Amino acid sequence: MSETDREVLFARTLEEVKRTAREQGNSITKEQVREAFVPLGFDGEQLKMVLDYLKKQNIGIGEAPDPEENLTKKDRAYLEIYLDQIGGLPSASQGEREAVILSAMAGELEAQRRLMELFLPDVVEIARLYAGQGVFLEDLIGEGNVALAMGVGMLGAMEGAMEAQGMLARMIMDAMEDHIQENAAAARIDRKVEAKVNRVMEKARELSEDLRRKVTPQELAEESGLSLEEIQDAMRISGYHIEYIEGAQDG
Repeated sequence: MSETDREVLFARTLEEVKRTAREQGNSITKEQVREAFVPLGFDGEQLKMVLDYLKKQNIGIGEAPDPEENLTKKDRAYLEIYLDQIGGLPSASQGEREAVILSAMAGELEAQRRLMELFLPDVVEIARLYAGQGVFLEDLIGEGNVALAMGVGMLGAMEGAMEAQGMLARMIMDAMEDHIQENAAAARIDRKVEAKVNRVMEKARELSEDLRRKVTPQELAEESGLSLEEIQDAMRISGYHIEYIEGAQDG
């Protein structure tokens, strides 16, 4: 197996392990993790690194963590209000729920609307599994509800109520995972942008102190090793508030 193939298999296996844990209420056993990574021949130290990573993703090893401990104060406040809002919706027995699913699968619009109502508490419970990963619970629930609204109209190809429920749960989980990944990617970009601005600002400060005046972008490019394009990008990103460079705005 090439190194590239090994990296792809590792990434795929890790995502499968995380998904299994989420489906099991945010927990997974060491044995399940060990078996999943058998094809990669992981030793004890490598498996420990995987287990440590899973714990940082709020996944319990052997037992599920307390879903409340990862909620922020803002999350708790929102959740109290939201649960109160949906608490008045009529509930259904398991038999009634299955009947609604079957009717929704047949394309009945009223059943699809009712199925959305029945699944709203499920979206909340799934969102709890993803709490503490850098996004607000409110946003997770919002993404899950959008996926639910799409999913109830896509059940026609399912073979039974259990399969239909599984499909909806997967769509909700996928939507939340995508939101978390998009948020993480945006955060990485923000950090890179911030680092770029800080680098230009520091070089500009040093040269400004040497010359005892503000510097021009051209001077900074000539003296710092930074390109003129980098400097101009940093000035634009900062709103032209790099005080050591001519053309910067006050305040």
